Amino acid sequence: MFDWLQHFADWLIYTLFKVGAETHLGTALNFFVYDTLKILILLFFVVFIMGIVNAYFPIERLKDYLNKKKLYGLEYFFSSVFGAITPFCSCSSVPLFIGFVQGGIPLGVTFSFLITSPLVNEVAVAMFLGMFGVKATLIYAVSGIVLGTIGGWLLGKFNLEPLLSDWVKKILENKMQHGEYEGAKQTFYQRLPEISRGAWDIVKGVLLYVVIGIAIGAAMHGYVPENFFNTYLGGGQWWTVPLAVLVAVPMYANAAGIVPIIQVFVAKGVPLGTAIAFMMATVGLSIPEATLLKKVMSLKLIAIFFGIVTVCIIISGYLFNLIL
Repeated sequence: MFDWLQHFADWLIYTLFKVGAETHLGTALNFFVYDTLKILILLFFVVFIMGIVNAYFPIERLKDYLNKKKLYGLEYFFSSVFGAITPFCSCSSVPLFIGFVQGGIPLGVTFSFLITSPLVNEVAVAMFLGMFGVKATLIYAVSGIVLGTIGGWLLGKFNLEPLLSDWVKKILENKMQHGEYEGAKQTFYQRLPEISRGAWDIVKGVLLYVVIGIAIGAAMHGYVPENFFNTYLGGGQWWTVPLAVLVAVPMYANAAGIVPIIQVFVAKGVPLGTAIAFMMATVGLSIPEATLLKKVMSLKLIAIFFGIVTVCIIISGYLFNLIL
């Protein structure tokens, strides 16, 4: 889908600017150009689609249904499954998170989506199947959904809505003041300019955070040596799982991009459970994601979110090493 962007990034960095493809700088710059363009395109597209959904879909009814009906935790499970089937990285999931919050979906349910969406996607599942077999793939996919379900449920118990950022609170406040969409009787083409403006306003609001986040990820992607991880994570000691999770936090990659690296880790002696924990932390707990989330959450809420997900991933890593 985005091959043309990769070709453009290759041409821009390696041909036009003549930065060597094998250099750390070339790798970092190529990553930055490609992911910045890809995420901004996805950002606008997802927010635009959510604008259409908000214009046509009775989101308030869904909110009331979730608030009034006893689903016994299934709402968190359904949100996690939806996150698993959406092919987004952590940074690309943030616009949907904003759309869910803006639509009034309970915060814990939106967290289930935000946790699972970067952890599990169909491309990574296919790659995992080819590299590690059916058993490891099933454990990876199911654990990602369970992690999102439990994490969202726990976060939903803490009444965290007051810890959303002032920017999101203002969006919600304006929505409450204006009530139903004023153009309810307008045609799609009549609504299109307003939907487009709303999408662009949100993109502009998070643009700086996107660029800063990807720049951090690009630097890590280009300059952190792979042998560093193999040296310190391959012993199988009890502390290697939490170390793998903590080391992964500054990194940034989507699940499909990190799977080949995990294969190298395992080949060099890193236990598969430790490697999966590293992968989950890389795609679900990155500093670039925290930078983006700063636009929609307070620092306290980000710390709570990261803390619970970190504990869940570490526990999962130990369980993986016992099972696999």
